[in-house]
Amino acid sequence: MATSSLISSQKASDSGLHIHLHPLVLLTVSDLITRHILRRREGPIVGALLGQHNGRDITLEHAFECQVVNGEQETVLLHQTWFEDRLQQYKDVHKAPLLELVGWFTAAPSSGPDEQHVPIHQQILHHYNETAVLLTFHPSDVLEGGSHGGKLPLTIYESVYEGTHTAGNESMEVDGQEGPLDLKFRELPYSVDTGEAEMIGVDFVARGGGNATNVQVSQVADNETQTLNDTSILSSEDEELLTSLTARANAVKMLHTRIKMVKDYLTNLPPSYPDSENPSTDIDHTILRSIQALINRLPILIPADGLAFDQESIAEKNDVALVELLGYLTNGTKNIREMGKKFDTVNNAKQRRTRGNRYGHSQLFEDVEGTVGD
Repeated sequence: MATSSLISSQKASDSGLHIHLHPLVLLTVSDLITRHILRRREGPIVGALLGQHNGRDITLEHAFECQVVNGEQETVLLHQTWFEDRLQQYKDVHKAPLLELVGWFTAAPSSGPDEQHVPIHQQILHHYNETAVLLTFHPSDVLEGGSHGGKLPLTIYESVYEGTHTAGNESMEVDGQEGPLDLKFRELPYSVDTGEAEMIGVDFVARGGGNATNVQVSQVADNETQTLNDTSILSSEDEELLTSLTARANAVKMLHTRIKMVKDYLTNLPPSYPDSENPSTDIDHTILRSIQALINRLPILIPADGLAFDQESIAEKNDVALVELLGYLTNGTKNIREMGKKFDTVNNAKQRRTRGNRYGHSQLFEDVEGTVGD
Protein backbone atom coordinates (compact mmCIF):
# COMPACT_ATOMS: atom_id res chain seq x y z
CA MET A 1 0.00 0.00 0.00
CA ALA A 2 1.32 3.45 -0.93
CA THR A 3 2.40 5.69 1.92
CA SER A 4 0.92 9.16 2.32
CA SER A 5 3.06 12.08 1.23
CA LEU A 6 2.59 13.62 4.69
CA ILE A 7 4.49 10.82 6.44
CA SER A 8 7.91 11.87 7.69
CA SER A 9 11.02 10.07 6.54
CA GLN A 10 12.46 10.13 10.07
CA LYS A 11 12.31 7.07 12.26
CA ALA A 12 9.88 6.83 15.14
CA SER A 13 12.70 6.14 17.58
CA ASP A 14 14.28 9.53 16.86
CA SER A 15 11.59 11.34 18.83
CA GLY A 16 11.77 9.48 22.15
CA LEU A 17 8.07 10.03 22.85
CA HIS A 18 6.03 7.09 24.09
CA ILE A 19 2.24 6.93 24.19
CA HIS A 20 0.31 5.16 26.96
CA LEU A 21 -3.11 4.34 25.51
CA HIS A 22 -6.03 3.54 27.82
CA PRO A 23 -8.93 1.25 26.80
CA LEU A 24 -11.52 3.94 27.52
CA VAL A 25 -10.21 5.89 24.54
CA LEU A 26 -10.51 2.80 22.32
CA LEU A 27 -14.10 2.21 23.47
CA THR A 28 -15.05 5.85 22.81
CA VAL A 29 -13.47 5.92 19.35
CA SER A 30 -14.99 2.60 18.27
CA ASP A 31 -18.44 3.60 19.58
CA LEU A 32 -18.31 6.92 17.72
CA ILE A 33 -17.24 5.29 14.45
CA THR A 34 -19.89 2.57 14.76
CA ARG A 35 -22.70 5.09 15.33
CA HIS A 36 -21.36 7.27 12.50
CA ILE A 37 -21.47 4.37 10.01
CA LEU A 38 -24.77 2.79 11.04
CA ARG A 39 -26.62 6.11 11.16
CA ARG A 40 -25.08 7.25 7.87
CA ARG A 41 -23.87 10.56 9.16
CA GLU A 42 -22.19 12.99 6.83
CA GLY A 43 -18.86 14.65 7.46
CA PRO A 44 -15.59 13.55 9.03
CA ILE A 45 -15.15 11.78 12.38
CA VAL A 46 -13.32 14.12 14.75
CA GLY A 47 -12.74 13.91 18.48
CA ALA A 48 -10.42 15.24 21.19
CA LEU A 49 -7.98 13.28 23.36
CA LEU A 50 -7.40 14.15 27.02
CA GLY A 51 -4.49 12.93 29.10
CA GLN A 52 -1.25 13.90 30.79
CA HIS A 53 2.12 14.94 29.39
CA ASN A 54 4.95 13.89 31.70
CA GLY A 55 8.31 14.44 30.07
CA ARG A 56 8.60 12.05 27.13
CA ASP A 57 5.52 10.07 28.17
CA ILE A 58 2.01 11.00 27.03
CA THR A 59 -1.10 9.28 28.38
CA LEU A 60 -4.36 9.12 26.42
CA GLU A 61 -7.06 8.59 29.06
CA HIS A 62 -10.32 10.15 27.84
CA ALA A 63 -11.89 11.15 24.53
CA PHE A 64 -14.99 12.96 23.34
CA GLU A 65 -16.61 13.83 20.03
CA CYS A 66 -16.15 17.31 18.53
CA GLN A 67 -18.32 19.48 16.33
CA VAL A 68 -16.81 20.74 13.09
CA VAL A 69 -17.58 23.62 10.74
CA ASN A 70 -16.65 24.30 7.14
CA GLY A 71 -13.79 26.73 6.71
CA GLU A 72 -12.28 28.45 3.72
CA GLN A 73 -11.35 26.53 0.57
CA GLU A 74 -13.58 23.57 1.57
CA THR A 75 -11.57 22.85 4.71
CA VAL A 76 -12.99 21.43 7.94
CA LEU A 77 -12.18 23.04 11.31
CA LEU A 78 -13.24 22.66 14.91
CA HIS A 79 -16.19 24.71 16.16
CA GLN A 80 -13.99 26.87 18.38
CA THR A 81 -16.61 28.24 20.81
CA TRP A 82 -18.27 24.85 21.32
CA PHE A 83 -14.93 23.09 21.62
CA GLU A 84 -13.54 25.48 24.24
CA ASP A 85 -16.68 25.19 26.37
CA ARG A 86 -16.68 21.39 26.22
CA LEU A 87 -12.94 21.22 26.90
CA GLN A 88 -13.33 23.41 29.99
CA GLN A 89 -16.15 21.18 31.26
CA TYR A 90 -13.93 18.11 31.01
CA LYS A 91 -11.08 19.95 32.76
CA ASP A 92 -13.43 20.93 35.59
CA VAL A 93 -14.45 17.29 36.04
CA HIS A 94 -10.97 15.74 35.76
CA LYS A 95 -8.96 17.84 38.22
CA ALA A 96 -7.26 15.06 40.20
CA PRO A 97 -5.18 14.22 38.28
CA LEU A 98 -5.45 17.24 36.02
CA LEU A 99 -6.06 16.26 32.39
CA GLU A 100 -5.27 18.47 29.42
CA LEU A 101 -5.75 18.35 25.68
CA VAL A 102 -2.96 16.15 24.29
CA GLY A 103 -4.27 15.48 20.79
CA TRP A 104 -7.20 14.46 18.62
CA PHE A 105 -8.45 11.42 16.73
CA THR A 106 -10.08 10.71 13.40
CA ALA A 107 -10.62 7.94 10.87
CA ALA A 108 -8.01 7.56 8.14
CA PRO A 109 -6.57 4.86 5.87
CA SER A 110 -3.63 2.82 7.07
CA SER A 111 -1.39 4.65 4.59
CA GLY A 112 -1.50 7.73 6.83
CA PRO A 113 -3.19 11.14 7.15
CA ASP A 114 -3.98 13.22 4.08
CA GLU A 115 -4.45 16.90 3.33
CA GLN A 116 -7.94 17.14 4.85
CA HIS A 117 -6.51 16.40 8.31
CA VAL A 118 -3.92 19.18 8.22
CA PRO A 119 -6.21 22.23 8.97
CA ILE A 120 -7.61 20.73 12.18
CA HIS A 121 -4.17 19.64 13.35
CA GLN A 122 -2.72 23.09 12.70
CA GLN A 123 -5.66 24.68 14.54
CA ILE A 124 -4.94 22.55 17.61
CA LEU A 125 -1.19 23.22 17.38
CA HIS A 126 -1.62 26.99 17.16
CA HIS A 127 -4.38 27.48 19.76
CA TYR A 128 -4.26 24.64 22.30
CA ASN A 129 -1.17 22.41 22.33
CA GLU A 130 2.04 22.71 20.34
CA THR A 131 2.87 19.02 20.86
CA ALA A 132 -0.55 17.53 20.08
CA VAL A 133 -0.61 13.99 18.72
CA LEU A 134 -2.94 12.47 16.14
CA LEU A 135 -4.62 9.07 16.58
CA THR A 136 -5.92 7.60 13.34
CA PHE A 137 -8.31 4.65 13.40
CA HIS A 138 -8.41 2.41 10.31
CA PRO A 139 -11.95 1.09 9.71
CA SER A 140 -10.82 -0.50 6.43
CA ASP A 141 -8.48 -2.83 8.33
CA VAL A 142 -11.38 -3.99 10.51
CA LEU A 143 -13.70 -4.62 7.57
CA GLU A 144 -11.03 -6.36 5.49
CA GLY A 145 -9.50 -8.22 8.41
CA GLY A 146 -6.18 -6.59 7.69
CA SER A 147 -4.86 -6.52 11.27
CA HIS A 148 -2.48 -9.38 12.00
CA GLY A 149 -0.73 -10.57 15.09
CA GLY A 150 -3.20 -8.92 17.46
CA LYS A 151 -2.19 -5.41 16.38
CA LEU A 152 -4.82 -2.73 16.91
CA PRO A 153 -6.14 -1.06 13.74
CA LEU A 154 -4.82 2.36 14.69
CA THR A 155 -1.70 4.50 14.41
CA ILE A 156 -0.53 7.43 16.53
CA TYR A 157 1.48 10.25 14.99
CA GLU A 158 3.32 13.32 16.16
CA SER A 159 3.81 16.33 13.92
CA VAL A 160 7.20 17.61 12.80
CA TYR A 161 8.31 20.31 10.39
CA GLU A 162 10.69 19.27 7.64
CA GLY A 163 12.27 21.24 4.85
CA THR A 164 11.42 20.48 1.24
CA HIS A 165 14.37 19.93 -1.08
CA THR A 166 13.81 19.72 -4.81
CA ALA A 167 16.20 19.67 -7.71
CA GLY A 168 15.19 23.15 -8.76
CA ASN A 169 15.82 24.99 -5.51
CA GLU A 170 18.91 23.18 -4.20
CA SER A 171 21.21 25.22 -6.43
CA MET A 172 19.59 28.47 -5.33
CA GLU A 173 19.94 27.89 -1.56
CA VAL A 174 22.17 30.31 0.30
CA ASP A 175 24.44 29.21 3.14
CA GLY A 176 22.72 29.64 6.49
CA GLN A 177 19.29 30.06 4.93
CA GLU A 178 16.72 27.31 5.27
CA GLY A 179 13.99 26.49 2.79
CA PRO A 180 10.27 26.35 3.51
CA LEU A 181 9.09 23.89 6.16
CA ASP A 182 6.18 21.54 5.64
CA LEU A 183 4.09 19.77 8.26
CA LYS A 184 4.79 16.04 8.38
CA PHE A 185 3.56 13.19 10.59
CA ARG A 186 5.86 10.71 12.28
CA GLU A 187 4.61 7.46 13.77
CA LEU A 188 5.01 6.95 17.51
CA PRO A 189 5.24 3.73 19.53
CA TYR A 190 2.47 3.09 22.04
CA SER A 191 1.44 0.62 24.71
CA VAL A 192 -1.95 -0.12 26.24
CA ASP A 193 -2.23 0.67 29.96
CA THR A 194 -5.26 -0.49 31.93
CA GLY A 195 -6.46 0.51 35.39
CA GLU A 196 -8.61 -1.58 37.69
CA ALA A 197 -11.84 0.23 36.83
CA GLU A 198 -11.07 -0.01 33.11
CA MET A 199 -10.36 -3.73 33.42
CA ILE A 200 -13.88 -4.26 34.80
CA GLY A 201 -15.42 -2.18 32.02
CA VAL A 202 -13.45 -3.92 29.27
CA ASP A 203 -14.33 -7.34 30.72
CA PHE A 204 -18.02 -6.41 30.71
CA VAL A 205 -17.84 -5.16 27.11
CA ALA A 206 -16.02 -8.33 26.04
CA ARG A 207 -18.63 -10.55 27.67
CA GLY A 208 -21.54 -8.52 26.29
CA GLY A 209 -20.02 -8.33 22.84
CA GLY A 210 -20.23 -12.11 22.46
CA ASN A 211 -24.00 -12.00 22.97
CA ALA A 212 -24.59 -8.95 20.79
CA THR A 213 -26.32 -9.23 17.44
CA ASN A 214 -24.19 -8.42 14.42
CA VAL A 215 -26.11 -5.81 12.45
CA GLN A 216 -24.93 -5.29 8.90
CA VAL A 217 -25.24 -1.97 7.11
CA SER A 218 -27.31 -3.60 4.36
CA GLN A 219 -29.81 -4.88 6.93
CA VAL A 220 -30.20 -1.39 8.32
CA ALA A 221 -30.86 -0.07 4.82
CA ASP A 222 -33.52 -2.76 4.16
CA ASN A 223 -35.36 -2.02 7.40
CA GLU A 224 -35.10 1.74 7.08
CA THR A 225 -38.67 2.06 5.79
CA GLN A 226 -40.05 0.02 8.69
CA THR A 227 -38.27 1.72 11.57
CA LEU A 228 -37.95 5.34 12.61
CA ASN A 229 -34.65 7.05 12.10
CA ASP A 230 -33.48 7.87 15.62
CA THR A 231 -31.30 10.71 14.38
CA SER A 232 -34.49 12.68 13.72
CA ILE A 233 -35.61 12.08 17.31
CA LEU A 234 -32.47 12.31 19.44
CA SER A 235 -30.13 15.26 19.42
CA SER A 236 -26.43 15.03 20.22
CA GLU A 237 -27.11 16.08 23.84
CA ASP A 238 -29.80 13.40 24.16
CA GLU A 239 -27.41 10.78 22.79
CA GLU A 240 -24.74 11.76 25.32
CA LEU A 241 -27.28 11.63 28.16
CA LEU A 242 -28.54 8.25 26.98
CA THR A 243 -24.98 6.92 26.78
CA SER A 244 -24.20 8.19 30.29
CA LEU A 245 -27.36 6.67 31.79
CA THR A 246 -26.71 3.37 30.02
CA ALA A 247 -23.17 3.26 31.38
CA ARG A 248 -24.42 3.90 34.92
CA ALA A 249 -27.11 1.24 34.59
CA ASN A 250 -24.54 -1.26 33.36
CA ALA A 251 -22.24 -0.37 36.27
CA VAL A 252 -25.03 -0.94 38.80
CA LYS A 253 -25.96 -4.22 37.12
CA MET A 254 -22.33 -5.36 37.20
CA LEU A 255 -22.01 -4.42 40.90
CA HIS A 256 -25.16 -6.42 41.70
CA THR A 257 -23.75 -9.43 39.83
CA ARG A 258 -20.44 -9.27 41.70
CA ILE A 259 -22.16 -8.96 45.09
CA LYS A 260 -24.37 -11.94 44.28
CA MET A 261 -21.28 -13.91 43.26
CA VAL A 262 -19.56 -13.18 46.59
CA LYS A 263 -22.74 -14.05 48.49
CA ASP A 264 -23.10 -17.37 46.66
CA TYR A 265 -19.46 -18.19 47.31
CA LEU A 266 -19.82 -17.60 51.05
CA THR A 267 -23.09 -19.54 51.16
CA ASN A 268 -21.58 -22.60 49.50
CA LEU A 269 -18.47 -22.73 51.69
CA PRO A 270 -17.92 -26.02 53.54
CA PRO A 271 -17.86 -26.00 57.36
CA SER A 272 -14.72 -24.35 58.66
CA TYR A 273 -12.78 -24.46 61.93
CA PRO A 274 -14.83 -22.03 64.04
CA ASP A 275 -18.11 -23.74 63.12
CA SER A 276 -17.13 -27.39 63.00
CA GLU A 277 -14.94 -29.85 64.86
CA ASN A 278 -13.58 -31.15 61.54
CA PRO A 279 -12.46 -28.07 59.60
CA SER A 280 -12.23 -28.42 55.82
CA THR A 281 -8.95 -27.97 53.98
CA ASP A 282 -10.60 -26.91 50.70
CA ILE A 283 -11.13 -23.31 51.79
CA ASP A 284 -9.12 -20.65 49.95
CA HIS A 285 -8.10 -18.29 52.75
CA THR A 286 -6.71 -15.77 50.26
CA ILE A 287 -10.18 -15.15 48.83
CA LEU A 288 -11.66 -14.95 52.33
CA ARG A 289 -9.08 -12.37 53.36
CA SER A 290 -9.88 -10.34 50.23
CA ILE A 291 -13.59 -10.44 51.05
CA GLN A 292 -12.86 -9.41 54.63
CA ALA A 293 -10.71 -6.52 53.42
CA LEU A 294 -13.54 -5.42 51.14
CA ILE A 295 -16.02 -5.54 54.03
CA ASN A 296 -13.64 -3.51 56.21
CA ARG A 297 -13.65 -0.78 53.57
CA LEU A 298 -17.43 -0.41 53.62
CA PRO A 299 -17.47 2.00 56.60
CA ILE A 300 -15.33 4.35 54.54
CA LEU A 301 -18.08 4.60 51.94
CA ILE A 302 -20.78 5.20 54.56
CA PRO A 303 -21.09 8.85 55.68
CA ALA A 304 -19.67 9.56 59.13
CA ASP A 305 -22.78 11.43 60.22
CA GLY A 306 -25.54 9.10 59.09
CA LEU A 307 -28.34 11.14 60.69
CA ALA A 308 -27.31 14.33 58.91
CA PHE A 309 -26.99 12.42 55.63
CA ASP A 310 -30.49 10.98 56.04
CA GLN A 311 -31.92 14.39 56.87
CA GLU A 312 -30.23 15.93 53.84
CA SER A 313 -31.55 13.14 51.60
CA ILE A 314 -35.07 13.61 52.96
CA ALA A 315 -34.81 17.39 52.49
CA GLU A 316 -33.67 16.95 48.89
CA LYS A 317 -36.48 14.48 48.25
CA ASN A 318 -38.99 16.93 49.74
CA ASP A 319 -37.63 19.72 47.56
CA VAL A 320 -38.11 17.59 44.45
CA ALA A 321 -41.65 16.68 45.53
CA LEU A 322 -42.39 20.36 46.28
CA VAL A 323 -41.17 21.45 42.85
CA GLU A 324 -43.30 18.75 41.25
CA LEU A 325 -46.34 19.88 43.27
CA LEU A 326 -45.76 23.49 42.28
CA GLY A 327 -45.65 22.36 38.67
CA TYR A 328 -49.01 20.65 39.05
CA LEU A 329 -50.47 23.77 40.72
CA THR A 330 -49.13 26.00 37.95
CA ASN A 331 -50.63 23.81 35.26
CA GLY A 332 -53.93 23.69 37.15
CA THR A 333 -54.01 27.48 37.48
CA LYS A 334 -53.27 27.83 33.79
CA ASN A 335 -56.08 25.46 32.87
CA ILE A 336 -58.52 27.33 35.15
CA ARG A 337 -57.58 30.65 33.54
CA GLU A 338 -58.10 29.22 30.07
CA MET A 339 -61.48 27.84 31.10
CA GLY A 340 -62.44 31.23 32.59
CA LYS A 341 -61.54 33.03 29.35
CA LYS A 342 -63.60 30.58 27.31
CA PHE A 343 -66.54 30.95 29.73
CA ASP A 344 -66.40 34.77 29.48
CA THR A 345 -66.34 34.58 25.68
CA VAL A 346 -69.36 32.28 25.54
CA ASN A 347 -71.25 34.31 28.20
CA ASN A 348 -70.63 37.64 26.44
CA ALA A 349 -71.85 36.20 23.15
CA LYS A 350 -74.96 34.86 24.86
CA GLN A 351 -75.68 38.23 26.52
CA ARG A 352 -75.30 40.02 23.20
CA ARG A 353 -77.77 37.66 21.57
CA THR A 354 -80.21 38.15 24.49
CA ARG A 355 -80.01 41.95 24.29
CA GLY A 356 -80.50 41.77 20.53
CA ASN A 357 -83.64 39.65 20.91
CA ARG A 358 -85.10 42.02 23.53
CA TYR A 359 -84.46 45.06 21.32
CA GLY A 360 -86.12 43.33 18.39
CA HIS A 361 -89.24 42.41 20.41
CA SER A 362 -89.62 45.96 21.82
CA GLN A 363 -89.24 47.53 18.37
CA LEU A 364 -91.84 45.17 16.94
CA PHE A 365 -94.28 46.02 19.80
CA GLU A 366 -93.91 49.77 19.15
CA ASP A 367 -94.57 49.28 15.43
CA VAL A 368 -97.74 47.30 16.20
CA GLU A 369 -99.02 49.98 18.61
CA GLY A 370 -98.42 52.70 16.03
CA THR A 371 -100.34 50.77 13.43
CA VAL A 372 -103.33 50.23 15.75
CA GLY A 373 -103.43 53.92 16.74
CA ASP A 374 -103.55 54.97 13.14
